[in-house]
Amino acid sequence: MQLRKVKILGTGKYMPSRRVTDEEMDRLLGVPAGWTGKITGVGERRYAAEGETSSYMGARAAEMALANAGLSFADIDCLVCTSGTKEQPLPSTAVFIQQAMGQEDSGVPAFDMDATCLSFLNGLDVMSYLVEAGRYRRVLLVATEIASAGLNWADKESAALFGDGAAAVVIGQSEPEEVSQIVYASMKTYSRGARYSEIAGGGTRRHASQYSAERPEPFLFSMNGQAIFRMASKLLPEFLDGLLAPSGTRMEDIRLVIPHQGSAMAMRLLRQKLGIAEDRFFDNTRNHGNTIAASIPMGLHEAIAQRRIRRGDRVLLLGTAAGLSLGGLLLDY
Repeated sequence: MQLRKVKILGTGKYMPSRRVTDEEMDRLLGVPAGWTGKITGVGERRYAAEGETSSYMGARAAEMALANAGLSFADIDCLVCTSGTKEQPLPSTAVFIQQAMGQEDSGVPAFDMDATCLSFLNGLDVMSYLVEAGRYRRVLLVATEIASAGLNWADKESAALFGDGAAAVVIGQSEPEEVSQIVYASMKTYSRGARYSEIAGGGTRRHASQYSAERPEPFLFSMNGQAIFRMASKLLPEFLDGLLAPSGTRMEDIRLVIPHQGSAMAMRLLRQKLGIAEDRFFDNTRNHGNTIAASIPMGLHEAIAQRRIRRGDRVLLLGTAAGLSLGGLLLDY
């Protein structure tokens, strides 16, 4: 067993100001009216406007999470940015989030953890052990994503799917009498699918100095959505069985499944394939799009705000990521 007496103390969210409807996306992509809605089922996504940097959005989500927890930054021992995109290659985005919160002289450790779309889930799993061990009392996890900056507009299907935004979660130790805990977590990576979702340029293999305006594609997002879905759909049922079995959890024991919001179609097929009841499945793709690693903590924040989960309810966080990786985490909220 992996039981950790760690509790979600507060959550927060920030949505950027620019609204991009399916109708506007049709015009941006130069496709027939109704194409975006049919392909993505998003309806509306948000794009960061001028001044809405990753760190700005992350800081606002973090401040909301602290307020909801009844805490201040002085109560935090560690700040971790759990995002699939970065504000800049160096230093880490977490450093700029600390600065954007006006805490540049606090000394609170700040660093990034990146597992693309599973960054938050992975960060929650890893950092909960440090909280359980007493290394940190309270940790602030922030997922802040600006997907719109790296979209390849020639790849119309993926360009229409993504949105920007940020979410944050504060975790701390549960009291002995409290039911809140992390029950079990798992992550598996199958690098056969590594090229199915990538930005090839910008690192040391293909440095940013090689960028060419005439051929920008290696520095833009590339995704083979069909290949990802085929591979993930084959692997997920066995993965889910392995995630639930160690704790003796059955699907009917789970109050709510909060998945990575890949696409409306993927969400629908995933729910049906895994046998998850519709009223126990959280789907907010309709007004968010795919917000990369921010999608799971956004869903968690909204599920709490909408009272779809209450203290003691068992919740499953589940998703896929570039790599190709599968990840899941069971918690008693």
